[in-house]
Amino acid sequence: MAVSALDSRIFRNLFGTQEIRDIFTDEAYVQSLIEVEAALARAEATVGVIPAEAGKAITDAFASLQIEYVANIYERLAIETDIVGYPVLPLVRQLVEGTPDEMAKYIHWGATTQDIQDDASMLQIKRGVSLVKRELEILKGVLKGLAVTHRDTPMAGRTHLQHALPCTFGYKCAVYLSSILRHLERIEEIEQRCLLVQFGGAAGTIAALGADDTGLRVREQLATELGLKNPDITWHVARDNIAEILNFLALVGGTLGKIALDVMIMSSNEFDEVSEPFVPHRGASSTMPQKRNPISSEVILAASKMLRANASLGLDAMVTDFERASGPWHLEWVAIPDAFVTAVGALHQTNFALGGLVVKVDSMRRNLYSTKGLIVGEAVMMGLAPHLGRQGAHDLVYEACKSAIEQNRTLLEVLEEIPSLAGITTPEQLAAFCDPLKYMGASQLMVDGMVRRAV
Repeated sequence: MAVSALDSRIFRNLFGTQEIRDIFTDEAYVQSLIEVEAALARAEATVGVIPAEAGKAITDAFASLQIEYVANIYERLAIETDIVGYPVLPLVRQLVEGTPDEMAKYIHWGATTQDIQDDASMLQIKRGVSLVKRELEILKGVLKGLAVTHRDTPMAGRTHLQHALPCTFGYKCAVYLSSILRHLERIEEIEQRCLLVQFGGAAGTIAALGADDTGLRVREQLATELGLKNPDITWHVARDNIAEILNFLALVGGTLGKIALDVMIMSSNEFDEVSEPFVPHRGASSTMPQKRNPISSEVILAASKMLRANASLGLDAMVTDFERASGPWHLEWVAIPDAFVTAVGALHQTNFALGGLVVKVDSMRRNLYSTKGLIVGEAVMMGLAPHLGRQGAHDLVYEACKSAIEQNRTLLEVLEEIPSLAGITTPEQLAAFCDPLKYMGASQLMVDGMVRRAV
């Protein structure tokens, strides 16, 4: 029975996708544990730690028992895990029972529970990272398309929820895009730095395989078998790689949360600048028939907060004692699946929302002009500064803006009535200063630069 919104039959498709949940199911985890035990046997057989034929024999035995085994494993595994505290010893017992006697004794040779669990988790993480990367690539393409399409679509740039300066909607999308490109760079680094194989034995020293480099060669071969990176030293109590992955997912969530918050505010009736794709009854209210709530953005914003909470668990799990942690490791068992399901779910929702985003160009233009020229106060100030000095120009324009607000007039109308300006500027120059379309700065050039980068 589901107890979390992430795997609830009611809520799960809001907060995740079936594809990412499939990576982190009990069945997938147990399969990963078995995959690691088989890979360890093959690695040790290759290095010569166990008989050469044992690796293949153990792998074949595991493969042949999986259908019946997986169907009957969980009740017994749950009971024994509750007693032991970890699933590996109970699992190894069942694997030994299903393997021919002459080879069964080589299962789990020289390993410890955390080796197997960490490697199984790494396999899941690697598959999860691949999905995150794919969704980020999709989002990159969506944002690139919006940036190109709306490179020159004028709108009000806002600070503190007030009109600040003109910009373009393409510029906003290019800013979002810049974060996604950095996340894609980060994920490339994570694949090289963080997806590490684990094999250290009881205290990380691989002492069970001798005092020479045999254990190191087994670890290297195990990395090859599992498609993971081989570390220079055992990392089972140095959990920064896991924390980095969880914090990376939180960074992605932060970017998505920022986009979602912008979309939500811009979707309000007062702004009416964008709306999420229309699907009949999506975002509907049980009592207000007119409502089209930005449901995807709301879910994304919630997910961004959940991801930050899981990142915090990853940081707490780094604080371990001596050569085997007495508890913090358990935090990762909760944080890793939740974070990946939430992150992929949020990316999926973002790709849906932005992929079909309704951009209301006319509303953007209307809002741009709604403050009657106040949005270009800086433009007027900078235009007058060569004549009055920056501070003098600032003070003059400040008073002009104050009058425009109080009198409900345009800034240009007020400026035209200031006698001191007649000798230093022409009516045409004043009108140009007050034209929002002439004060876009380098925003469009920056859009071009980001689009070129988003190959």
